[in-house]
Amino acid sequence: MTAAPDLSRALPLRPELAGLEPYGAPQLDVPVLLNVNENPYAPSEEVVADVAAAVADATRTLNRYPDRDFTALREDLAAYLEVESGVHRAPEQVWAANGSNEIMLHVLQAFGGPGRTALSFAPTYSMYPEYARDTSTTWVVGRRAEDFTLDPEHARATIAEHAPSVVLLASPNNPTGTALPLDTVRAVLDAAAQVPGGCVVVVDEAYGEFRRTGTPSALELLDAYPHLAVSRTMSKAFGLAGARVGYLSASRAFVDALRVVRLPYHLSAVTQAVARAALRHAPELMAQVGALRAERDELVTWLRQRGYLAADSDANFVLFGTFDDRQAVWQGLLDRGVLVRVTGPEGWLRVSVGTPAETSAFKDALVEVAGR
Repeated sequence: MTAAPDLSRALPLRPELAGLEPYGAPQLDVPVLLNVNENPYAPSEEVVADVAAAVADATRTLNRYPDRDFTALREDLAAYLEVESGVHRAPEQVWAANGSNEIMLHVLQAFGGPGRTALSFAPTYSMYPEYARDTSTTWVVGRRAEDFTLDPEHARATIAEHAPSVVLLASPNNPTGTALPLDTVRAVLDAAAQVPGGCVVVVDEAYGEFRRTGTPSALELLDAYPHLAVSRTMSKAFGLAGARVGYLSASRAFVDALRVVRLPYHLSAVTQAVARAALRHAPELMAQVGALRAERDELVTWLRQRGYLAADSDANFVLFGTFDDRQAVWQGLLDRGVLVRVTGPEGWLRVSVGTPAETSAFKDALVEVAGR
């Protein structure tokens, strides 16, 4: 029998994509899933019923294209941000897409591209360089300090050196959980304003609702900085990872630039209906966030009491370590039915905050594996 030809050799794949594997954390069927920062609480039956009714209504009109500017959803998101952060935004200053991943891709499509540079500060979200790669944008990184904070002077110098078109700042940062003080964000924005040709700054607040009391949101800076955008997601705090809804707030000119590059009707009528139904239940869902914050803080304390390093976290996960062989610890936890994430600097692991029962299972497994 003749071997099947390797068709990949005949396909005109972009050279920078050759040999690459798709992004994604391991998807394994184990009892305790704490590796991708999901909200461990499923929607209540009341939320399920409301979402189901909204989807049924949307289904009756699926022969028509959805509202391509999803005006009603943008109004609801603006109203939510005003309650959550005390910052008023007009619907025209809000954008949404299929997860914050697509939001970031829109940003790089609009402001990146060949001959342009995107910049962030490592360690940070591992998808950022992929957004840059997929839009043929040069990717460069500065460095965070040993405690994962960002030194404003280093940020200014790095921006001046590379003159990026886009700066991506995750706050709280993934995988470290570190939130940025507003003075640091202002320093980055001021440096970006000096870049010839212009530079936009995106503060990625995917975990923003989990921030500790007193930690501000970069939403407070939007009116003063037209080149700033703040992105959020409904995957985490709202427990809607399966719905794929991310959104961004910025100046109207910034949002209009994203409207140019988005695909037609990119947000389905069903997605819009699910998101709007969930937003009607925001108070109930935010009550779960409070419980997860408390569980996170207790987990940080527990890890430190046992001699581990645990990064201060304003997110729904904790980066902890360090281990001489983190892969072996990861495997030991997996053998005991607990899945965490190998990510971040060498020697560290990241664990999502689960239910009390899931956190207890993680603690028991870690004691067995690491002996403390």
